[in-house]
Amino acid sequence: MVCLALSCLSAGDEVIFSEVSPRPHDTGMVTLISQDLSEFALHVRAFLSLPIGAIRQYGPSASAVILPQLTSQNVQFVNVEAALGAGLQLRLFGKPEISGQRRLGVALASGDSTDQAIARAVASAAAVTVQG
Repeated sequence: MVCLALSCLSAGDEVIFSEVSPRPHDTGMVTLISQDLSEFALHVRAFLSLPIGAIRQYGPSASAVILPQLTSQNVQFVNVEAALGAGLQLRLFGKPEISGQRRLGVALASGDSTDQAIARAVASAAAVTVQG
């Protein structure tokens, strides 16, 4: 059995795949705030051929990547407290170095609507400053 995370776009009747990852993927981390079975739980269940059953959705949710551009051997996150609050979570990947642009984390947000969740996730990610 193979478990894959797919990154794709749809345009009309076409689906364009940009990445296939044989592991849980950071773009699916929104499931940590959006539903009772995260991408990690689903990945393990698929890998072990376990049933999935019903998935309970919590409501509109979104993620936004923390994607700085700098060069450093000593990455530090600043202003993390400002990025947190009710219905907001951060997942910082713990990567100690960066050279150029690199995904260092994601902000997860819930909201009353998808637009609100997106705006909250983007604002949360933007509040985090990465220094090196």
